[in-house]
Formats: sequence, C-alpha cells, structure tokens
Amino acid sequence: MRWPDAIGKLGGTSDAWPRLEARYTEPHRRYHTLDHAAAVARDSAWLAEGLGDTDRAIVAVAAWTHDVVYDAKPGEDERASAKWAREALEGVAEAHVERVESLILATIGHDAPPDDLLATALLDADLAILGAAEEQYAAYARAVREEYAKYPDDVWRQGRIAVLEGMLARELYRSEAARTRWASAAERNLTTELTHWRGERTDHR
Repeated sequence: MRWPDAIGKLGGTSDAWPRLEARYTEPHRRYHTLDHAAAVARDSAWLAEGLGDTDRAIVAVAAWTHDVVYDAKPGEDERASAKWAREALEGVAEAHVERVESLILATIGHDAPPDDLLATALLDADLAILGAAEEQYAAYARAVREEYAKYPDDVWRQGRIAVLEGMLARELYRSEAARTRWASAAERNLTTELTHWRGERTDHR
C-alpha cells in the first residue's frame, strides 16, 4: 500500500512524505533505503491480505516508517523512528498512532505476541531479504557491512557471527505463508554467510 493511500485511510495527510523520502535517501545508507521501505510495504501488504482495511493501512504506515531514522544504532534507531512516526501522523487517531509505534518498536527484538497478526505481517516482511536469491542476499550483506563501516573487521566479524547464529537458532518467520516462501532460502543464505565469517576468523575457535 502506498504512503498516501495508507495515511489517507487513517485520516491523516501525506505532507510528511518529502521528509520521509529525505531520511531514506541519506548518503550513509546502503541497504536501509527507500527501496527497503517500499519492499517491506509491498511484502507486508501481501501478508496482511486477510486483515481489514484499517489494519492494513496501519501495517503499511509502520512499514514505511520503521527505518526512517537509521544511524546503525540498534534499538535507538527504532525508538527514534517510532517517535518520528508519531510526529508525522498528524490528524490520525491516537489509537492508530500508538499501534504504529508498537509495531515499529517490535522490530527491535523482532518479537510480538503470537496472535498479533499486524506484527506478523511487518516482521516477516522485514526479514524477506534473508530468503532472497543468492546474489540479492549477498548484495544485502555487503550493504549492511558498509552501513556499519565505523566498526573494524574483527569487531564486525564477531558481532555478525553472533547475529547469524542467533537467527539460525530460531524460527525466523512467524506466518506459514512467509515460511513457505522464504525459510529454505533464508537458511541457506545465512549458513553460507556464517561459514564465510567463521572462515575469516583469526582466533581459531
């Protein structure tokens, strides 16, 4: 769902779009760009097909804004994005604003109650890239590394190994639709990257 359609459905205006677009086109971004937000909006719309129009609009707004603030500071970025969304949703009912905020904040730990269908749509869509074609996943992994360029290779390697191991140790996708579409490829991609970083490690553990 496009930003103007989603905002309009919730009773707001699309006036914030130029500011949102400016955020997502900041020069330090490589993966968390407007293309990523659009992909999450697209995939979450597919996953939320069975929901009502208002719920689908809430998911769409959360998708467009979930990475609107991005400085490679996990946790801080999501909280700042939730705050940005609140300020941007002028004219939208408070209950809807709070729901958008809660969905953005759920992306911090990628966790929410199992019966939260809105969160399921957003969180699964946010991880769709993990189940992409091998070349697309490799481009994603390179882009994320560039966004964290402030960290030296050894620090990045250690942190990335922990992230990859954590993802491989749990079920990535909450919905059956997402698991069917992305889970197998995601496991292959994550395992390939993990093997690479373990091979690059110099401590021989």
